[in-house]
Amino acid sequence: MNSSTSRRQFLKVAGLGAAPLILPSHVWAVDSAPGSKITMGFIGVGMQGGGLLGGFLGQAGVQVLAVCDVDTNRRNSAKERVVKHYTDNKTDGWKGCDAYNDYRELLARKDIDAVCIATPDHWHAIITVAALKAGKDVYCEKPLTHNVQEALTVIDTVKTTGRVLQTGSMQRSSGEFRVAAELIQNGIIGKISSVDVQFNGPPRPNDLPEEAMEPGLDWDRWLGPAPAAKYNSILSPRGVHHHFPNWREVSEYGGGYITDWGAHHLDIAQWGLGEDGKGGPVSIKPPDGCLEAFAKKQNLNLRGCELTYASGVVVKHADGYGVHFKGERGEVKVNRGRFEVILDGKVFCKKSDDGDKVSVESQYMKADKELLADAKIRLYKSGNHLGDFLDCVRSRKKPITNEIVGGGSAISCHLMNIAYRTGKAFNWDPTKSQIVGGGVPATELTRQYRGEFNLA
Repeated sequence: MNSSTSRRQFLKVAGLGAAPLILPSHVWAVDSAPGSKITMGFIGVGMQGGGLLGGFLGQAGVQVLAVCDVDTNRRNSAKERVVKHYTDNKTDGWKGCDAYNDYRELLARKDIDAVCIATPDHWHAIITVAALKAGKDVYCEKPLTHNVQEALTVIDTVKTTGRVLQTGSMQRSSGEFRVAAELIQNGIIGKISSVDVQFNGPPRPNDLPEEAMEPGLDWDRWLGPAPAAKYNSILSPRGVHHHFPNWREVSEYGGGYITDWGAHHLDIAQWGLGEDGKGGPVSIKPPDGCLEAFAKKQNLNLRGCELTYASGVVVKHADGYGVHFKGERGEVKVNRGRFEVILDGKVFCKKSDDGDKVSVESQYMKADKELLADAKIRLYKSGNHLGDFLDCVRSRKKPITNEIVGGGSAISCHLMNIAYRTGKAFNWDPTKSQIVGGGVPATELTRQYRGEFNLA
């Protein structure tokens, strides 16, 4: 994904700053609903976490009571931002904002209803599980986990704790993606033969050189469950930075662009195919030359891995158009701010680039009105990803990208990464969550945890 496409519509799609649909008190679960205000803590307040902090501060019915980050400057900056917001707005009943280095101190607070987690990926599952067990509802950035086993653990923990979890795969709260998925599920372009998903390649192992580290960063805690490593600013830029750090390209901390953008576009492919809750594909096949590409450090250029689902549909990692569904009668192409439907060889509607005079809304609404007027299948509709989470905290219903959705999308991304990393094709049993054949060991589904940092 290029930079102009990758982040520019985040605020719009997430619904940041828009008023959520607050449910009336009579539909709350009596023993589970929070008070009139949902109190929140934020764990990880860098670039993404800072954006989410601003988004939740803009939602009605929320009070932020605490922030947590292992970098002193980011932590203090986030606290000052919260204090300024409530001071400027002369908010009644707000009791201040505390700042923590250790997330466990934040989770121990009984006065916090929900937490927002936007750390690097290798911390997601550990903090999420701890938060769920501490009785908190959780908004966690995508990908929900760093590996397959963590996804299974998070899904199970939500079930046993009864908490609400929303994953930050906010494209499901955007109209063009929902209508695209509804077109596919209602058979508008006929039986689907294949789907192309567009994003860059898998991560590389850490080989970054050591750099001098300024005081104020708890580097050991930043590493957490990952292997001990020397500090490098690519992984954790010091202080309040204004870019997305490239730790995501390093396998010890992230899943490359497979779990970064794959957790968006592969997620939409699975939504359209009706694969939520079915456990993932049944076979995974990498392209030739994977190991050679890693040896030459060309892994980010890798494409061509294929996921085959029980339905027979093949989802291929390719260059192209975000998410591209191909069916018997036509095609549906969708990306952020892009939407195109081709039926029987003719363009039915199209918004393909900024040069088009039509809006993306007009095009997907045309498809909705004319092609889905008698649709039997209608999908979960959310126009505000953060507001949807807050609504569900009150109602105790499952949000649009709940643990089943987020965990399932993460699993498929991780299986793709395993194929690239090993260069081996293998089968997957989605009912037992096990690798079948291919010479790929079960250890690929998890990782070694360092010291005290684990899922216990």
